[in-house]
Amino acid sequence: FSFRKLWAFTGPGFLMSIAYLDPGNIESDLQSGAVAGFKLLWVLMLATIIGLLLQRLAARLGVVTGLHLAEVCHRQYQKVPRIILWLMVELAIIGSDMQEVIGSAIAINLLSVGKIPLWGGVLITIADTFVFLFLDKYGLRKLEAFFGFLITIMALTFGYEYITVKPDQEKLLKGLFIPYCQNCGTPQLEQAVGIVGAVIMPHNMYLHSALVKSRQVNRANKREVREANKYFFIESCIALFVSFIINIFVVTVFAEAFFEKTNADVSDVCVNASSPHSSLFPNNNQTLEVDIYKGGVVLGCYFGPAALYIWAIGILAAGQSSTMTGTYSGQFVMEGFLNLRWSRFARVLLTRSIAITPTLFVAIFQDVEHLTGMNDFLNVLMSLQLPFALIPVLTFTSLPSVMNDFANGLFWKIGGGVLILLICSINMYFVVAYVMSLNHMALYIGAAILSVIYLSFVAYLV
Repeated sequence: FSFRKLWAFTGPGFLMSIAYLDPGNIESDLQSGAVAGFKLLWVLMLATIIGLLLQRLAARLGVVTGLHLAEVCHRQYQKVPRIILWLMVELAIIGSDMQEVIGSAIAINLLSVGKIPLWGGVLITIADTFVFLFLDKYGLRKLEAFFGFLITIMALTFGYEYITVKPDQEKLLKGLFIPYCQNCGTPQLEQAVGIVGAVIMPHNMYLHSALVKSRQVNRANKREVREANKYFFIESCIALFVSFIINIFVVTVFAEAFFEKTNADVSDVCVNASSPHSSLFPNNNQTLEVDIYKGGVVLGCYFGPAALYIWAIGILAAGQSSTMTGTYSGQFVMEGFLNLRWSRFARVLLTRSIAITPTLFVAIFQDVEHLTGMNDFLNVLMSLQLPFALIPVLTFTSLPSVMNDFANGLFWKIGGGVLILLICSINMYFVVAYVMSLNHMALYIGAAILSVIYLSFVAYLV
């Protein structure tokens, strides 16, 4: 083992780990704390470990073959399924990107004390994403360093909230290591499913398999390939551990401060603190519901304006970093599936436009206070796309014709298959629960027809 070699391979894993820290994840974390207290921390830990094992497969595919997942899909699948697969992955990227851009826009709105509207924040995010993306003209290591800086900002800001609120450490450890959920009902169960859906992102498999190609590895030398696989896995472990700690900060802050609080409790505190946002919370005994926007407001009411602005800075860092990795995913997916050879600027412009157009419409026609339903819908959308990343990555890493001597053994084939079945079952539950909550017969029939088509394509991939 050499720390110098580990440093040389460090970078791709941290860029990949940003998907575990995007605004959709942060929102899932704070809702988990507010709805279930410390009881679902073990679900977060389990989801992160499962995510790590799946990311390992994606990284190995890139290292061993010298191709990323979208390029291997282009080689292995017929034209029609390949196009369908590309459209499904593109949908996942659009859904993820909408969460990230809206998250950034909400943070900008909070930091400007409401002076910059949601659509203005979206436009700022689009512009500065282009600026940041041209950083890699100065070398990939500088871009990786910039991402590292954004992760540090998240750690410091959410760490500040953690120190301010001082969560109960005994409850934290119990929640992490004892898989229980005493007195849990449907809301807590749905929240647990939501954690899994938010943590394991479909487009992240495509991204990670492409990022590892940035390091020079002599693929004719098995020892070098084995060494690269080892160091990339160690780096992914470190990166996901850091993201896990940041997620714990958010869950425990809201578990300690706002679990079982009612709207009336929060309304009283906000009025006493002379908060300009106190009208957000009706004076009733319904359980408090929070999202990224309301979460920041509530922190400001309870712990002072500094807590609100520091929270907004953390969300802005999460949104900016994950928006950029989303753009990279879009580039790699479009290049690989369609075998495009466009200029870099044209690719970025197209992938940005595909994802940003629906986001801008949402920002113009929705106000900043009513976006929670959209986040739930986008989580469902990404849950549906998971098989279109997990099945190909397990299939190709198990084929000796693709991986040669590095193909998955029996343990990984069975274990990976069980993991994918478990994740897809959990996410299908999430989808069914979401459709049932819509209470409309036409939507039920539409969902049933789409389910048959969807499951047929999944069966084809299997």
